[in-house]
Amino acid sequence: MASGILVNKKEEVTCPICLELLTEPMSLDCGHTFCKGCITANNRESMIGQGENSCPVCRISYQPETLPPNRHVANIVEGFREVKFSPQEEQKRDLCVRHGEKLLLFCKEDEKIICWLCERSQEHRGHCTFLMEEIAQEYKDQIEDELKSVQDCFKQLRGILASEEQKELQRLEKEAAENLDDLAQAESELAQQRKLLRDLISDLEHRLQASTVEMLQDVKGTMKRSKTFTLKKPKTFSTKQRRVFQAPDLRGMLQVFNELTDVRCYWDVTLDTPMNKSIIVISADRRQVRPALIFCIFQSNNEDFGVLGSPFITSGKHYWEVDVSQKSYWILGVYGGKYPDSNMTDFIRQVKNSQLVCSIFQPKYGYWVIGLQNHSEYKAFVDSASSDPTTLSLFLSVPPRRVGVFLDYDAGTVSFFNITNHGFLIYKFYSCSFSQKMFPYFNPMKCTAPMTLCPPGS
Repeated sequence: MASGILVNKKEEVTCPICLELLTEPMSLDCGHTFCKGCITANNRESMIGQGENSCPVCRISYQPETLPPNRHVANIVEGFREVKFSPQEEQKRDLCVRHGEKLLLFCKEDEKIICWLCERSQEHRGHCTFLMEEIAQEYKDQIEDELKSVQDCFKQLRGILASEEQKELQRLEKEAAENLDDLAQAESELAQQRKLLRDLISDLEHRLQASTVEMLQDVKGTMKRSKTFTLKKPKTFSTKQRRVFQAPDLRGMLQVFNELTDVRCYWDVTLDTPMNKSIIVISADRRQVRPALIFCIFQSNNEDFGVLGSPFITSGKHYWEVDVSQKSYWILGVYGGKYPDSNMTDFIRQVKNSQLVCSIFQPKYGYWVIGLQNHSEYKAFVDSASSDPTTLSLFLSVPPRRVGVFLDYDAGTVSFFNITNHGFLIYKFYSCSFSQKMFPYFNPMKCTAPMTLCPPGS
């Protein structure tokens, strides 16, 4: 009997709109109580229909701005959330609370379990409904996919942590070895100074005990040695050994991993055949580019004989990865062909004559690129107010053997990822003015090693 009373009371604190226990209950003047979210949605629908606000149950009008929260009902609802019903009552949960019919169907639009009468009601009319047994496998597969995705994330994080641990251990071992070398060198220097000091003391004692002639023989040199002798302090050790280890930012790593996973689905790039095949060599599968050996002998470090990618881009998101592991020079990014108003040939000739060829690699001329120079100098090429080239030095803890490029045309951004270092962001151009066709851009520079387009994750 107590269970029956609880069931009846539960119906009293059930929202007539969503048929769930009341959430933040609000009571109308007519006495009916609704969830705050449900009655607010009802208010919006009334405004759209340009009608007055009326109770969904009895249709008595009310003023929405004067609705008070019903704290008494809220306390009762909280009590019901902690109540456990008898097995008989638990079985009733398989029945529709509105119609008393068995819950057999699933409404995909509302993602709710309903009965056959609900399916015919105005609320669910025209919706796609399925038998629960038919749809259960689909959602089970989705949940399993999500579980696998989460497990993959943690697997990736474990790999990152293992890599960071190995790098930290190697760093500590290197520092320990360097400190031991410094100690050995300091010990050797001190031993040499001790010998010199002993020789000087011995010489001074001998002169004190010798004859007057022997004492005065070369006395000036001996005194000079004594006065000028200075004890050299050992080399001061680096403060690196006292650096406090900081654990990697796992949240940041997971964010980077998820971001890289998202952009990799936009991979769709190949290389275009160059106009001058005598200076650029493209592989048959249009995945690899390198300069011709004979041309490398004569061209400068910053010569623009880059290759464009295909297809050209006028909207959307696009991604590609490039293997640069064998190269000591390269430039990589996107190109939009926005040269100055003057003739392009004259412009290039002017730039070459002034020995500022790399000054063309600026956003204002249509280049959003980064590159490697002099084997170890990573640069981002940014706009300069003058004709002089302007670059930003990029300090990378792990040299990228593979670089990912992501172009979001509509957002006006170009991002570069260090795939070798878990996909961490190298550099990002913001607020780019893409008003024309954009192309992936690859410049192998004077280094004869190839640049290779690679499928993400390969």
